[in-house]
Amino acid sequence: MVRVAAGVFAPGHLGELTQIVPFELVDAVLAETGRVQHRLRELPSRVGVYFLLAMCLFPEVGYRLVWHKMTSALAGLPAVASPTAKALRDLRRRVGAAPMRALFEVLCGPLAQPVTPGVRFGRYRTVSFDGCSSLKVPDTGRNRAWLDRLAHGGYPQLELMTLVETGTRAMIGAVFGPTAIGETDYARRLLHLLRPDMLVLWDKGFDGNDFLAAVTDTGAQILGRLRSNRRAPILSRLADGSYLSVIGTVNVRIIDAQITVTCADGTVFTGSYRLVTSLTDARRHPAEALVGLYHQRWEHESAYYALRHTLMRGRVLRRPGRPGAGDVGAAHALPVAAHRDGRRCRIPAGHRPGPLLLHHRAAKRPRPGDPSRRRDMR
Repeated sequence: MVRVAAGVFAPGHLGELTQIVPFELVDAVLAETGRVQHRLRELPSRVGVYFLLAMCLFPEVGYRLVWHKMTSALAGLPAVASPTAKALRDLRRRVGAAPMRALFEVLCGPLAQPVTPGVRFGRYRTVSFDGCSSLKVPDTGRNRAWLDRLAHGGYPQLELMTLVETGTRAMIGAVFGPTAIGETDYARRLLHLLRPDMLVLWDKGFDGNDFLAAVTDTGAQILGRLRSNRRAPILSRLADGSYLSVIGTVNVRIIDAQITVTCADGTVFTGSYRLVTSLTDARRHPAEALVGLYHQRWEHESAYYALRHTLMRGRVLRRPGRPGAGDVGAAHALPVAAHRDGRRCRIPAGHRPGPLLLHHRAAKRPRPGDPSRRRDMR
């Protein structure tokens, strides 16, 4: 336990956080992004990075209370700083988005080991694409000029596209922008993260001919859902009921399935699914196994559910200005960071990246006379 001014924290909430994001890694990203303080400060840049991450851990409280929770183990020591909300706001702005983005780029990626259960189908690691268009940002002029705005005076919204490892829900990459841009256009920006040992799952809407060809060109395999109005030629019927076909220039296999779900109260839902896959060998990859595997795509939906309904709960992302393209992480208005063409930050030798808490702090719009207006909520 040492001085807060030195940027080191006592065990507790931050003690657990520093096991995932060690001091050496924070110092490395600050140095690379040019955000190391130029003079001795009571609130150095390293403290700012952990403060931004702590905001993710305590989304319901203001700056001062976040700081109190960070330093509670140091209570009573004369060396502990007691900054104002304005000082903490200035610290956040001084650190900026660049170190948080670089931190994400170090820590994002698959987490599962080869023996981790539920993450592989044969020799393939299962990953998925999915978008989320229900993230709201502050209703400012700059945001309205850049993003779509909901009808009836609603908040502007962001489109978030992520590539996730389904078995662990680990974030491999993410991009965001206006909702007017299609999901597949955003997903194309993440194709460089695909590898030949990956099997990509996606829902209907990603089945465009060009996108299908772009994914297979990476060497990755696909298993996705086709829209009901898609028609593909039947080239050859296979023993398991599936058939070989072609979509655009890609040879594929199509599986028609009836899915029945029985709820705990006895309610039964039935739906027709048409799946497309580049795994054309029916003996090695039977249709029944692939239909069961497609259920793993809902791991991605579960991750978004946690973001929208557990952490966000309809609140507006906390940042007054426009979240610039590529500006992300805990310092900006998104729960994840955009991956910049595979660029990686230099990290200390021997450091093994682990998972990172990337969910962003959100704030409700204060009502007139609300005491929360006196906090630094902007």
